[in-house]
Amino acid sequence: MTQAILTPDTAPEAGAGAQSGGQSKKVFVKTYGCQMNVYDSERMGDALSRDGYQAVDTVEAADLILINTCHIREKAAEKVYSQLGRLAKLKKQRNADGGDLMVAVAGCVAQAEGREIIRRAPVVDVVIGPQTYHRLPEALAKARQGESVVETEFPTEDKFDGLPKTPETAIRARGVAAFLTVQEGCDKFCTFCVVPYTRGAEVSRPVDRILGEAERLASAGVREVTLLGQNVNAWHGKGADGREWGLGELVRRLATIDGIDRIRYTTSHPRDMDDALIEAHRDLPELMPYLHLPVQAGSDRILKAMNRRHTAAEYIRLVERIRAARPDIALSGDFIVGFPGETDEDFEDTMRLVREVNYASAFTFKYSIRPGTPGADMDNQVDEAVKTERLARLQDLINQQTRAFGRECVGKTVDLLLEKPGRNTDQIIGRSPWLQPVIVDAKLGKIGDIVRVRITQPGTSGLFAEPAE
Repeated sequence: MTQAILTPDTAPEAGAGAQSGGQSKKVFVKTYGCQMNVYDSERMGDALSRDGYQAVDTVEAADLILINTCHIREKAAEKVYSQLGRLAKLKKQRNADGGDLMVAVAGCVAQAEGREIIRRAPVVDVVIGPQTYHRLPEALAKARQGESVVETEFPTEDKFDGLPKTPETAIRARGVAAFLTVQEGCDKFCTFCVVPYTRGAEVSRPVDRILGEAERLASAGVREVTLLGQNVNAWHGKGADGREWGLGELVRRLATIDGIDRIRYTTSHPRDMDDALIEAHRDLPELMPYLHLPVQAGSDRILKAMNRRHTAAEYIRLVERIRAARPDIALSGDFIVGFPGETDEDFEDTMRLVREVNYASAFTFKYSIRPGTPGADMDNQVDEAVKTERLARLQDLINQQTRAFGRECVGKTVDLLLEKPGRNTDQIIGRSPWLQPVIVDAKLGKIGDIVRVRITQPGTSGLFAEPAE
């Protein structure tokens, strides 16, 4: 769970969009879920700032509370309803004191449940989906007239056309590493996943829009860009001449932008990892040696039931090709244990695949029934206790591999992007090429610098380093 950054610096010029009497409106933004939700919250913040909103750090100080939600697992969705229950008490007290408070729910829970959210939580004034959030200011204006608003129909217009450009001051406030959405939606229809239903079909942003946004980020001091998509390597955007580009070509073009020194992308599907993208990993020092490549399971039987469209052997051969092109690449993955029908033998196949690939890190989950997906209707649902035991075993193996990868980094000399202050005033935290946080002496440089360091020791959740000789 992350809180999106919407700073007072993002507000429009004095008087624009402000409430009567010169008082600005205050918004508190809470974000659950993936990196794209963080990006979406930032862009909703841009739209709200144009409408006169400024950020606050507490719900008590807010005129508007915006919750950007995740629907991947049941627990994430239920967290939202728990929070809405608490907000109902706050809104009741605010109204009793003669004040006003609006509550908006955005994101994938909003898309999946729509008006049901208002039925379960009448405190909510606006429900708005991930493809319609450019309409948020208008939806809030309608809600102020006393009617609840639900905006979840997939629009015919491109939402990015309806969003303001992010002000340079806001970009600088968000840091030297930035997210940039290039693709949304998914056409794969894995049987466990709600994304095709909440985000819609695959849509690729045009080349010129992506390059324009990247250039604005670079001019504001951003040095690392992470390209986002539910299935990012399926991106095929059109250039100015109408020709279709692939992600490998896009990455090569982004690497030529002055100021963009590091490029990442997530999340990828094995079926869309083509030769051009692998060759970009081979050729471009700007493309970081880190790849998140989910596989979900190591059993061909379960992969077929999941509709993953590849076998375990095909995945391993792909990993071998990627490592041949970029030997220093670190791989991470996603795994689901306890998918319907998963036997002990199926689970052991997953453990074997993990041992063979040897991940730098991975995300592991118990299968969670998502209403409306084919997996929810499958027979042979796995007992919760079995899921828990399998998850613990898999996570233990992943933890061993992550610690081993950290130890292997000791002694290596790498370029480190300094991103934020450390917990101690004499420390600063950077990000390694392999995405690990690295703690160094604050005297080594300032935020935004790329410095040469030698890794000295692994920590519990990162690495320590000293200046390279």
